[in-house]
Amino acid sequence: MDIVLSGFVLGLMGSFHCAGMCGPIALALPLNGNNNAVKVTGGVLYNLGRSVTYALMGAVFGLVGQGLSLVGFQKWVSVAMGALMIISVLVPSLFKKVNSGKIPFAGAVRKGIQRLFAKKSFGGLFFIGLLNGLLPCGLVYVAIAGAIGAGGVAEGALFMLLFGLGTLPLMLAISILGNMMSLSVRNKMNKVIPVMVVVIGLIFVLRGLSLGIPYLSPPESKLSPAAHSQVDTMEAVDNSCCH
Repeated sequence: MDIVLSGFVLGLMGSFHCAGMCGPIALALPLNGNNNAVKVTGGVLYNLGRSVTYALMGAVFGLVGQGLSLVGFQKWVSVAMGALMIISVLVPSLFKKVNSGKIPFAGAVRKGIQRLFAKKSFGGLFFIGLLNGLLPCGLVYVAIAGAIGAGGVAEGALFMLLFGLGTLPLMLAISILGNMMSLSVRNKMNKVIPVMVVVIGLIFVLRGLSLGIPYLSPPESKLSPAAHSQVDTMEAVDNSCCH
């Protein structure tokens, strides 16, 4: 659960990065209405749409992590994904293409968002969020690495869902109040994001190393589903009435 909650922390701190990348979309949202309740509802639906897309992506990549864990590779997946997070910060040049936007479907996604802007409805705002979640973003790909390392479909989906919800407060504030923070403040906060990515990466690495540290680096018997299942089965037999 500590790994899953780290997704929320990553989203919360990473939302300052989102303000720079997706801020223009958030500012331009067609939040029509005569009262703030309608505007807030529209803004929440947009951000929930992003979070749903992230959760679906988390389920897909969590399935990859689950498959690897079933063949006994979960600890190494956790170490590898944590190392990838750290490397993405220490050697950012290796990941420049991730944010370049030169991905085949990105243009189609942007055109879809532009068409939805004309609808000016709650449904349109939700679907703008769904599509927005597909746009190229280095921070999202870091979160995907976390979803793989989470080791399961549900865990991966929850990790990414909480990542999306972590970005909600700031992104909603931008939609409702406009560009509320100066560029200098955003730049200062952006300096914290790499630190958080490294910290979360270290958590994944420690988790995979199975050092027996409570809540942080559980023993391998707790990390491996196969071993854990075998232990549970033996305990069930020992405690059965037939025994």
